[in-house]
Amino acid sequence: MTKGKIRASGLNIIQKEAAAISAMEAYIDDAFVNAVQMIANCRGRLVISGVGKSAIIAQKIVATLNSTGTPAAFMHAADAIHGDLGMVSEEDILMIISKSGESPEIKALLPLLARDKNKLIGMVGNKDSLLAKKSDIFLNTTVSEEACLHNLAPTSSTTAQLVMGDALAITLMELKGFGTKDFARFHPGGTLGKKLYLRVSDIYIHNAKPQVSSGASLKEVIMEMTSKRLGATAVVDKAQELQGIITDGDLRRMLEKNINTSTVHARDIMSTKPTTIQKDALAVEALEILRLKDISQLAVMDGNKYEGFIHIHDLIKEGII
Repeated sequence: MTKGKIRASGLNIIQKEAAAISAMEAYIDDAFVNAVQMIANCRGRLVISGVGKSAIIAQKIVATLNSTGTPAAFMHAADAIHGDLGMVSEEDILMIISKSGESPEIKALLPLLARDKNKLIGMVGNKDSLLAKKSDIFLNTTVSEEACLHNLAPTSSTTAQLVMGDALAITLMELKGFGTKDFARFHPGGTLGKKLYLRVSDIYIHNAKPQVSSGASLKEVIMEMTSKRLGATAVVDKAQELQGIITDGDLRRMLEKNINTSTVHARDIMSTKPTTIQKDALAVEALEILRLKDISQLAVMDGNKYEGFIHIHDLIKEGII
């Protein structure tokens, strides 16, 4: 295949799957509403099952539900009929995902679920299937064709299942009022978690705390900045209230004026209206300010009291950037 044909093939797959997803708007119907309400009112978990590619999609949907506030568990349909059905409690709701709705494992599982009287949601791509008919709620994920060249490999159909699962999870998330604080509680690790819970106070305390008085000499200012290695120093009064800050840039601009440095004091070169941030602010808020102002560090405050500095390198080290 030429490069052009390879590109055309890739675009064709995307267009077929996009068309399949677009057609799913008709499936967000009363059955979808009923499924969301049933799951929201469930006192147990949503146990999701399937075989083959549908089982893989089921695992992803379970992960999305758990991370957005809806308790869920995965049960492979083949394992269910060999003992794993014991994981299902009376208060659980079952959801089985299948393209055909006629897989042997699913046919064997359905009578067992009916015996235990658990509510059943069928996410099926065949409305005439046994699964669709035996389900208390039928979620339609029918696609007109697979994106596969021979209309065989599960592609558009599994994408449709995935999208329906996302629609359920995020609608439930909205219904439950699951917010960013809840999200942070469930996602404490990685960059995402840090953006949601890591605060300035968790970071700046590991840095030195450069500070001078307003009457400090230029030599004292330079020594303080050099020893603390943050590229800046605060200018504070006896009550630790911030009067200004001096950065490397302030020093360079002062030296460019070719003035008598022996008479220069901190108050002569400090920026009197520095950009600051409160210590209880999120670290990601500090990053946004640094980017907006195109600066490298922020003075950290506790009300009116100076506490230290947070530097952009701190945020890089923490993986916020």
